[in-house]
Amino acid sequence: MSFVMPEYHGPDFSLPKFVNAPDAGYETVEIDGVAPEYFHSTSMYPEYFKIEGKWILAEESRMDSSVVICGDGSLKVVENRNLKKGDRVILGRTENCEEGIYMHCGGFAQSGEAAVDRFTFRRGRSRETSYARDYDRLMELLRYEKEHGGKVVWVMGPAFAFDYDARKAMQALIENGYAQGLLAGNALATHDLEGALLHTALGQDIYTQRSQPNGHYNHLDVINKVRKSGSIPQFIEDYGIDNGIMYSCVKSGVPFVLAGSIRDDGPLPEVYANAYEAAGAMRDMIRSATTLICLATMLHTIAAGNMTPSFRVLPDGSIRPVYLYTVDADEFVVNKLLDRGSLSATTIVTNVQDFITLISRGLGL
Repeated sequence: MSFVMPEYHGPDFSLPKFVNAPDAGYETVEIDGVAPEYFHSTSMYPEYFKIEGKWILAEESRMDSSVVICGDGSLKVVENRNLKKGDRVILGRTENCEEGIYMHCGGFAQSGEAAVDRFTFRRGRSRETSYARDYDRLMELLRYEKEHGGKVVWVMGPAFAFDYDARKAMQALIENGYAQGLLAGNALATHDLEGALLHTALGQDIYTQRSQPNGHYNHLDVINKVRKSGSIPQFIEDYGIDNGIMYSCVKSGVPFVLAGSIRDDGPLPEVYANAYEAAGAMRDMIRSATTLICLATMLHTIAAGNMTPSFRVLPDGSIRPVYLYTVDADEFVVNKLLDRGSLSATTIVTNVQDFITLISRGLGL
């Protein structure tokens, strides 16, 4: 069964509530990084604003940001810390046309969908849930994205670097066009490069899991070597690296963003030490993402999820959903994103090493 992209159904602006709605109000920013009182905060859903009598969609939306009216009448979604003096920020705390603001939550709902019972077993996602259909649908989606020029961004915790088969599976996905971006931290890159150079991660063999003599030095030695080389690509060249996740990103020209943490060793040269610079770089990558797959990293998953809208406006003006998957062995982690209320969020409770190898094999890699 091939993947079918859901059709977007926009609001009917001929309805009286749209016609009779006032224009959205705004106030000018007086201090850089400070929003006006009563600013409107965005969601992951499509939101329309009435500007000079016309309803306009705020593209590239995200959670918890302000909407700025640009000089040409278009709208820009901006994090409050990035607001500049003179920006015209839309005001309003209602979202059903009362203040010229409309949130459109059902744009991708398909006709004939079954109603949801008020009470039913297995409404949540747990270790007992069957994920067979989710795996099949994700593989269909990945094939669709590859064939139609979509952009799949992977958000990865360090767990992949500790397993030989998981590293090999992710390398295959990257090299075969199923990844167009990688978001991770210092640990994923460090231990993946340690695996590539020394066949260990935190001093344990990535296949046998046996600890090596003085292995606790291995990742520190690798960090030191990468810093001496000056960059990850140069380290790969200097040491003849020919395997792994970071190697395949460099080899295939897949961009990556490594966001730093207060607990990082090193860090590697490419790691963003400033959290807000890291967040900006992550958002820049996510702006064009059509599918986001978050794996075994609660912090990066929540951060990336909050930056990701439920929709994407394509160059031809059509609107499609953004698909968001989150995979973790911990039910609490994956269900954090269900609280976003996004119809596009799918959660899977499983070991991520097993998950990635199943996906790779299912795609015939």
